[in-house]
Amino acid sequence: MSAKRDYYEVLGVSKSASAAEVKSAYRKLALEWHPDRNKAANANEKFKEINEAYAVLSDPKKKETYDQFGHAAFQPGAGAGAAGQGPFGGSGFGQGPFQYYYSSSGSQQGGNPFGSEFIDPFEIFEQFFGGGFGQGRQARRPHPAYEISIDFMDAVKGVTREIHVPRGAAGEGSVRKTIKIPAGVDNGSRIRFDEFDLVLSVRPDKRFHREGDDIVSEQEIPFSMAALGGVLDVPTIDESVKIRIQPGTQPGTLIRLRGKGVPHVRGSGRGDQYVKVQLKVPTHLSRRQRELLEELESV
Repeated sequence: MSAKRDYYEVLGVSKSASAAEVKSAYRKLALEWHPDRNKAANANEKFKEINEAYAVLSDPKKKETYDQFGHAAFQPGAGAGAAGQGPFGGSGFGQGPFQYYYSSSGSQQGGNPFGSEFIDPFEIFEQFFGGGFGQGRQARRPHPAYEISIDFMDAVKGVTREIHVPRGAAGEGSVRKTIKIPAGVDNGSRIRFDEFDLVLSVRPDKRFHREGDDIVSEQEIPFSMAALGGVLDVPTIDESVKIRIQPGTQPGTLIRLRGKGVPHVRGSGRGDQYVKVQLKVPTHLSRRQRELLEELESV
């Protein structure tokens, strides 16, 4: 078996290269040597070598160990790992955005070129690079995922949007898709469509804060209303509603509006809205207002 090449040499970077430089070099080489794009006989081994180098040099602790001990630090039985384990104390070896595993016995003749325990990194290649490579693997590969940003109100009420997604392999342009985002989705929600997944990024709202399917809002009231009670207009995600403030309401009191929250994305019904009452303290008082407050304080 030939000796392993120096990981810095594999990625074409110096020992003083920054994390960004290492990642950039890895990305360029991974695209060049991905076996679905590069049909050279040694593409598989080159791709594995690139990923292996990146796995070490992108991890500060592994990089420090490699700089000190070289490849010997990651041989079976080295350090705390038991004999026969992988280079980091187990059979698993994470390569950058690709996670794959191998057997210490090596590849078997006529079998997987990366070993019998190898998990194909090509299956998530599209999600990392956003391309569409290797059409022969589509039955096994997860849908490519794209991120889209939407407003808070579009997330809670649902919206129809037109988006552009890549067409086929990288460089083949894009295709316009009309998609319907259901009411009740949240930040990080993942929606499966026929050819792709959408991951949602929801922009926050100044008036409403979401906690699950419940909504929390804050409403300021004057001291007089807190003491005497009254009726207050409160905004919801649908329309304003009137609520009654009880006499003696304290700052921080939560008033529940049943069924005024976010629609459940699965099933019927909605969450609730909680209105947090805050006391509005005037910054400027007239002479008469000051006299009245002083009289109240002396009672």
